[in-house]
Amino acid sequence: MTLTDTRLIRAPADVCFRIAADVERWPEILGHYRWVRFREKRGFGTGRVEMAAWRHFAGPIRYPTWWVSEMLVDADEPAVHYRHVEGITRGMIVKWAFESIADDTTFVVLTHKWDGPPWPLIGGFAWRRVIGPHFVSAIAQRTLAGVAAEAERMAEKAESAAGAAEPTAQQTEHPHAGRAR
Repeated sequence: MTLTDTRLIRAPADVCFRIAADVERWPEILGHYRWVRFREKRGFGTGRVEMAAWRHFAGPIRYPTWWVSEMLVDADEPAVHYRHVEGITRGMIVKWAFESIADDTTFVVLTHKWDGPPWPLIGGFAWRRVIGPHFVSAIAQRTLAGVAAEAERMAEKAESAAGAAEPTAQQTEHPHAGRAR
């Protein structure tokens, strides 16, 4: 079964990709992440990574989640790939894909493919009815929202810096322009 969560982000695709791939920063920018650490880092966004997040429910109720993945980034696609290797979601395949809609807008598609835990008779049911919608998708939607907020903040900051660096009409006029002679 495949779960798909999507988000339109008002930021360039390269900015969205970089923030999504920089998982070590996630606990700083995503309040529901407890920790992210590479057990084995083989480059930016590549290696064996351990992640832990909270699944928030009503009010102060939350449930801790944890998993380990083999992570690989593909800047050319651009995409971030995971294969869960430890935790209840072992065997899950995850992909973050980034489609540039315009220079400043990106459509992000986050897919999770899995058949469920290897529990006799109830594994598939548990995935479709509980784990998928109430844990995986719920955390994914919160993660997408946080990545979107950070990407939009970074894009706005870059736009403001670029605007400040562009000379104004007054700055580009000849120093004697407009003066009476």
